[in-house]
Amino acid sequence: MPADTDTAPAAVVPARRTASPWVLMYHSVAEFTDPAEDPYGITVTPLALEAQLLWLRSRGLRGVSVGELLRARAAGAGTGLVGLTFDDGYTDFLTHALPLLRRHGCTATLFVLPGRLGVDNVWDPLGPRKSLLTAEGIREVAAAGQEIGSHGLLHQDLTAAPDDVLLQELRGSRDLLRELTGALPEGFCYPYGHLDARVVDATRAAGYDYACAIDPGRLTGPHALPRTHVSQADGGTRLRVKHLRHRVRELRRAVHR
Repeated sequence: MPADTDTAPAAVVPARRTASPWVLMYHSVAEFTDPAEDPYGITVTPLALEAQLLWLRSRGLRGVSVGELLRARAAGAGTGLVGLTFDDGYTDFLTHALPLLRRHGCTATLFVLPGRLGVDNVWDPLGPRKSLLTAEGIREVAAAGQEIGSHGLLHQDLTAAPDDVLLQELRGSRDLLRELTGALPEGFCYPYGHLDARVVDATRAAGYDYACAIDPGRLTGPHALPRTHVSQADGGTRLRVKHLRHRVRELRRAVHR
């Protein structure tokens, strides 16, 4: 794919620190009362999200987009920053999450599906239908200072995709997002968190500066960043434990490098 020097953002230089940054993984922010409405555990209420952002602040931490976080770390200024990511590009990011991020001085990375604009989460057969952002909604999020990343075109398991489909999911989605926002996305997020060495190599070759996973194990690196899932049940105590687990995991990984 030819380089776009007019619209491509400045490349993220991976931090030299061994440990991966702490990156939190959200999906939907919406009101709900019955756990049956959230069978996959992907929804937090606005009240819960605000409490979680306040907890971060109480610990001297601030949530930022992954691109901002990696640039800060590369410059030696990442102390106190935590990555915030929201997968799938639900409409409720615009209506519920964005106002809270602004209120608390945070930014986030929203990973969207440009092949499913304005439809719903068809890949979640058991969950309630949740609407996805339209092209206009994505542009509004970007204009509000939030980072837009790619989640592929159609939310497919890329480890099972043939090479031509994998290429389209990676490069095709990147090109569509450039058309939508005027800038090439820096980051990618693996649907379902599924990845292998072939997919990671293809993501790097497609021009992404970083990619987010869930628990990538030995593949951990700039194109397979681990993330911590955040749920409705995560109050201060649970977040403290999850933060500690992240730190212990990274210390162990450093020892075994």
